[in-house]
Amino acid sequence: MDDKTPMMDELEKGPWPSYVKELKKAAKKSDAAKDLIKVQERSFEEKMTMWKHGGIVGVAGYGGGVIGRYISRPEEFPNVQAFHTLRINHPSGWFYKTDRLRELLDVWEKHGSGLCNFHGSTGDIIFLGTTSEHLQPIHDEITAIGWDLGGSGSDLRTPTGCVGPARCEYACIDTLDFIYNITMEFQNELHRPPFPYKTKIKASGCPNDCVAAIARADFSIIGTWHDNLRIDQDGVKEYLDSGFDVQGLVVNKCPTNALEMVNGKLELAWPEDCVRCMHCINMMSKAIRPGVDKGATILVGAKAPVIHGACLSSVIIPFMKMEPPYTEFKELWLKAMDWWDENGRTRERISELIDRVGMRMFLRAIDVEPVPQMVYRPRANPYVFFDKGV
Repeated sequence: MDDKTPMMDELEKGPWPSYVKELKKAAKKSDAAKDLIKVQERSFEEKMTMWKHGGIVGVAGYGGGVIGRYISRPEEFPNVQAFHTLRINHPSGWFYKTDRLRELLDVWEKHGSGLCNFHGSTGDIIFLGTTSEHLQPIHDEITAIGWDLGGSGSDLRTPTGCVGPARCEYACIDTLDFIYNITMEFQNELHRPPFPYKTKIKASGCPNDCVAAIARADFSIIGTWHDNLRIDQDGVKEYLDSGFDVQGLVVNKCPTNALEMVNGKLELAWPEDCVRCMHCINMMSKAIRPGVDKGATILVGAKAPVIHGACLSSVIIPFMKMEPPYTEFKELWLKAMDWWDENGRTRERISELIDRVGMRMFLRAIDVEPVPQMVYRPRANPYVFFDKGV
């Protein structure tokens, strides 16, 4: 077979880092990586994938964490005829010690292709490419040194959160502790798929939402505050003295016009209108801080298109205190999962079930009272329906 790969070579060109360059580097030690380059070149030539539907493979006692990958032409690409993927549960905030990573990757080089992805869109470390007989040894060896598999299939996918208070002064909740606590609590739901389809929990420490939970997670936990912004007028004066246009860049761009300049001072004139969007804080970080009564907003329903189109999550609980052991959140999540598990169809995410049967049915199931803020304007929210005579 011709070893030339002109189209793959094109992907090495340009100013940006190239995965092809890394594949070629790996191919010096790995026959699987060498074949992988040829597989993609052939896919470009024939304009179709060389991979066929994954088989059911896994490790003892787990229903998730492994994704089966098989090549459609094993006789042509023998070194990737089976090229299974493993998801390795990452630590909260993706903080690693290099010696722990070396231990983990030593296991992978021993049993797999050596190719990995830091990180997959779920957050896990992704091990790319091994055969069925190596799956159990990989699992046994990584668990022996303190690691575990993440989620895949119709289970709770590996919970993920931002770095939170470890590096961000705006974090309103301890995302690191929350994600660790949730991950340990829901091991059964994470490793043994019990649901109609996948479901995700993601936590961001503040409304900047650095893990994009509102766009991707069935349950989004967004740190926020219940009281008012803290404004340091001396800090505001420094911005003004430096020539910064506080009126034009901050006050005029407040989405609800909650801010006002009064005699050279920046005032939260209408605190009830503040939606905690973080714009003023991001623009004037030395002068404005979140409030002190901190917690989280809980949103439900984000997903990419499967049955219906893409959805952003909707606010269900405007404010919830998020303190260990997070009992209030856990009870809410379990109620939602029980309702979804009972009523959801195959491959139907929770937002699609809500869309199908109505938000009021969901709110009734999780014992949450509806509020007018759930409706932007009459009939605009597809989740809300009105009974005659009410």
